[in-house]
Amino acid sequence: MASTDGDELEAVKTYFNTEGFNRWQKIYGETDEVNKVQLDIRQGHAQTVEKVLGWLDTEGGLAGTSVADAGCGTGSLAIPLALRGAAVSASDISAAMAGEAQKRYEAAVAAGAAAPATPPKFEAMDLESVTGKYHTVTCLDVMIHYPQDKADAMIGHLASLAEQRLIISFAPKTPYYSVLKRIGELFPGPSKATRAYLHAEADVEASLQAAGFKVVKREMTATKFYFSRLLEAVKA
Repeated sequence: MASTDGDELEAVKTYFNTEGFNRWQKIYGETDEVNKVQLDIRQGHAQTVEKVLGWLDTEGGLAGTSVADAGCGTGSLAIPLALRGAAVSASDISAAMAGEAQKRYEAAVAAGAAAPATPPKFEAMDLESVTGKYHTVTCLDVMIHYPQDKADAMIGHLASLAEQRLIISFAPKTPYYSVLKRIGELFPGPSKATRAYLHAEADVEASLQAAGFKVVKREMTATKFYFSRLLEAVKA
């Protein structure tokens, strides 16, 4: 398997442990201390999470099922999955992010949410360090930080962890979004310190197929400043 080592990996790790953490923990939180762009991104990401939860709920839920959430951020997907009864192993390249996710989970339980039989694990590790086998593997809005060859390797590794289902999202590469990105309208903000990469859906699907998975569901979330293509794939 190709490695995602290199400048992108180190840049992402550094960013999300420092200024990026301060920015994104606000975006993925409930504070009013966000600008209009950040609020738009928060709402867009929340829509993507809700679409994933909707898919899983209509497919019978995940109670008692093992799930790996790679690139969990502050737990926006991992926490509701755990509170639905899934046995969640969540990880993020940023120790600050993984720690914040743990705090938010504990706060949710303290506020009255029913704790699952198996408490979720939140660990700081890069995606390629995740090991084991899981019924479902999820990875939302992570590939935007990596070029296509690195994304291909990530998809291959994620697929090797998934026994049944893999759910991923990415910023789609289309002529329209490529133009927006070039003129600085797609990923604005002075605190955005990592490069942003768009990925052609055909390339992502080809990587899934090479790993033995076929796409069975597709969704698109598009707000003014947030664009995310969501795919659910199962073993072919």
